[in-house]
Amino acid sequence: MQKRRLGRTGLSIAPLVFGGNVFGWTADKKTSFDLLDRFVDAGFNAIDTADAYSRWVPGNEGGESETIIGEWMKSRNARDKVAIITKVGSDMGQGKKDLSPAYIAKAAEASLRRLQVDAIDLYLSHWPDPDTPYEETLGAYDKLLKAGTIKSVGASNLDADQLQAALDVSEAKSLPRYDVLQPEYNLYDRKSYDGKLRDLCMAEDIGVITYFSLARGFLSGKYRSEADLGKSARGSGVKDYLNPRGFRIVAALDAVSVKHKAKQAEVALAWIIQREGVTAPIASATSLEQLESLVKAASLELDKDDIAELDKASA
Repeated sequence: MQKRRLGRTGLSIAPLVFGGNVFGWTADKKTSFDLLDRFVDAGFNAIDTADAYSRWVPGNEGGESETIIGEWMKSRNARDKVAIITKVGSDMGQGKKDLSPAYIAKAAEASLRRLQVDAIDLYLSHWPDPDTPYEETLGAYDKLLKAGTIKSVGASNLDADQLQAALDVSEAKSLPRYDVLQPEYNLYDRKSYDGKLRDLCMAEDIGVITYFSLARGFLSGKYRSEADLGKSARGSGVKDYLNPRGFRIVAALDAVSVKHKAKQAEVALAWIIQREGVTAPIASATSLEQLESLVKAASLELDKDDIAELDKASA
């Protein structure tokens, strides 16, 4: 599978990243291992997780996803086969989003232990922390980079002004810069990335990996009325998409999927994969059947008429 350069990180990844938020939540350990085995066998090589996955599940404390990934890598001797992306800064019991140097040092050590690795390939600031200056956060990453415990840094959930401010600090203080952005982005949720933020990422050669790439599952086409919301654990997050614009997008996905004999989710992911300014979407699966659909999405070629139809529906 042809790899893509991920900004200036030095990493080259397949055009789809596995979303590890399901590990320890809707995918148990055995299922997670099966999914990761097939993912790597299909030629993919990047896994996204976070220390907070999946703290929201009753009985979980956070770190469950990293732990499963670490156990899988060790049992399969697979460390050299995958790029590990994880995140820091979510509330892990401290009561706030935290990107302070002391917290980052502590959290990185915990992630390394759960993942059972010597170094994290890409370490992301999960959320903005208004209480910590960029200089302090980037300084903490500088220490980790020099120690060799992380290899590159990026950020999630920054807007254009925040990303530019962080880049300015990096240049002014000779500190590491955010070389990857992880924004929410899909056919429905386009406004926060398209425009100023996308232009900045392209101008600065920042790699982009998108989350909620299927709009919490709405773009799979299985949610067409409120009666469908009980079909999965994520159904409650889909209700806001059930509106005229959402139905228009699904209708366009239906049309393009029929043309290509593909599933709606495959078309939605292929649209992101072919979008200029995106390195790869993040997508998750909880069954091998769903994973096979992700495999197909990475090789689905949409033509200009397909893209025009999808763009028009999502305008």
